[in-house]
Amino acid sequence: MLRRFGGIIAVAAGIASCNPLIGGLRPDTIWFNGTVITMEGDQMARAVAVLGDRIVAVGDDVEIAALAGPDTRVYDLDGSTMAPGFYAAHDHFPGSGRGAVTQVDLNSPPIGTIENMDQLVAALRTRAETTPAGQWISGRGYDDTLLAEGRHPTRDDLDRASTDHPIYIAHTSGHLGVANGLALELADVTRDTPNPPGGVVRKDPETGEPDGVFEETMGMVTRLIPPPTPEQTMESYRAAVADYVEDGVTTAVIAGGSRDSLAGLQRARAEDILTFRIITMQSRGTPEQPTAAEAGGIVSGFGDDFLKLGAIKIIQDGSNQGYTGYFTEPYHSPFNGDAAYRGYPRRSREDLTTMVTDLHQAGYQIAIHANGDAAIDDVLHAYVEAQRAYPREDARHRIEHCQMVRQDQLDTIADLGLSPSFFVGNVYYWGDRHRDVFMGPERAAGISALRSSIDRGITFTVHDDTPVTPVNPLQLVWVAVNRLTRTDQVLGPDERITPLEALRAVTIDAAWQNFEEDVKGSIAVGKLADLVILDGNPLKVEPTAIRDIQVLQTIVGGETIYTQNRD
Repeated sequence: MLRRFGGIIAVAAGIASCNPLIGGLRPDTIWFNGTVITMEGDQMARAVAVLGDRIVAVGDDVEIAALAGPDTRVYDLDGSTMAPGFYAAHDHFPGSGRGAVTQVDLNSPPIGTIENMDQLVAALRTRAETTPAGQWISGRGYDDTLLAEGRHPTRDDLDRASTDHPIYIAHTSGHLGVANGLALELADVTRDTPNPPGGVVRKDPETGEPDGVFEETMGMVTRLIPPPTPEQTMESYRAAVADYVEDGVTTAVIAGGSRDSLAGLQRARAEDILTFRIITMQSRGTPEQPTAAEAGGIVSGFGDDFLKLGAIKIIQDGSNQGYTGYFTEPYHSPFNGDAAYRGYPRRSREDLTTMVTDLHQAGYQIAIHANGDAAIDDVLHAYVEAQRAYPREDARHRIEHCQMVRQDQLDTIADLGLSPSFFVGNVYYWGDRHRDVFMGPERAAGISALRSSIDRGITFTVHDDTPVTPVNPLQLVWVAVNRLTRTDQVLGPDERITPLEALRAVTIDAAWQNFEEDVKGSIAVGKLADLVILDGNPLKVEPTAIRDIQVLQTIVGGETIYTQNRD
């Protein structure tokens, strides 16, 4: 139990009656009697002192207590573990909150409860019963691979929920979606609608009519859905903040964004809703469409310690479990009977290279979504050409998800100094299906190649891609260490890493990936006091118990923003 404690001050007083800090100031807060994982190499400590929003001392109990003044708050960790606050290194904040406020939850176990098409339809029908006719109904999180029918819903399925409401539901990956008949009518999508570049409007093979499923081109429908009201937007922020801070997140990296999302973040911060730190990317779709950041001349890193601009985000392929990831070899189980099918890219390699070169020359950090190895080939080509044309030291360009990276590609990633952010949670949530359906045993064993990356000196992060999967950094550490699937099978044992290496991927290495290693990611003098207090030590518990560790407190800038209710 964390508690205020004064006894240690008397002990320290006999050692150092006066030990002023810089400017004669004493710490505002001291935590002692715990295990402090500093993430400064393998250094450990017992106590931490904070003044303002910065760490001013790290050491043993007595030497830190000697710094206390009459107004210093002193807390007994009582054997708990303190670590640097966690990064959510690639997420879509406040997506989890938006789902709770405005969308129907269609996730299957272990995230949600939807197991078959009838349950999915019933959930949407329930929402329709309380929604005025003509208003949109939105849902998210359905997973065709986890539904009993083993297929996507269609327009006909959604019409069973309502024909009086336009309905759109998003696949768990975010790379596919389904519309009902009224939504298709409003979007003017017919049998004559062609596939747009980098996407597919699926059509019934017998009738030629659109069946309601969209691949990588969901905007044809979603552009018509009215945006949430300002009040709903702020409520989604409140709900999402609660999700993140209760899992120890002190910095979230939003993998994509727009002018509107940036405005929402600024409002949430102004209203004191945003209690932890945000790095937000901006989304770039085509060479001809600059982001709001580019239009305003705002380069990566602009902002302050609470809200700043990160990389420019580009998407080069889709979702492996949605059959829209782009590969050099076909999928293990043929898609629609096509044994040669290997997915497709969002754009040509040439267009990607043009976009990357322009952004690189302008000084932006770049983050490119690439799941399949063919997409990663395109990304590496673009980065090579950009550096050849405009050499730039320490650009720290990123590859997002980077799930099915090949060993030879890792060599190039190391040579270029690139930094992947691996969606390692896939090993748990979909690992069995990657092995048996999408990739086959040999390729699936290499998903999220963490050990191979470390062996090459590649600095990387791991992420949940929330709301695709729930935010939970300790779960990510657990997956990286154990590589267990939902059926408790080890997938790719050679890619397992140590608890310390995995913890780095959500702390100091995440700080480095975002050019913040000087102010975040470890417990060291001068850094921001972003801390998490745990009821167990992830470096000492049994590896399979790491995800059972509870977050007791989350601290940002020395202020406690979350305390677990243990009543």
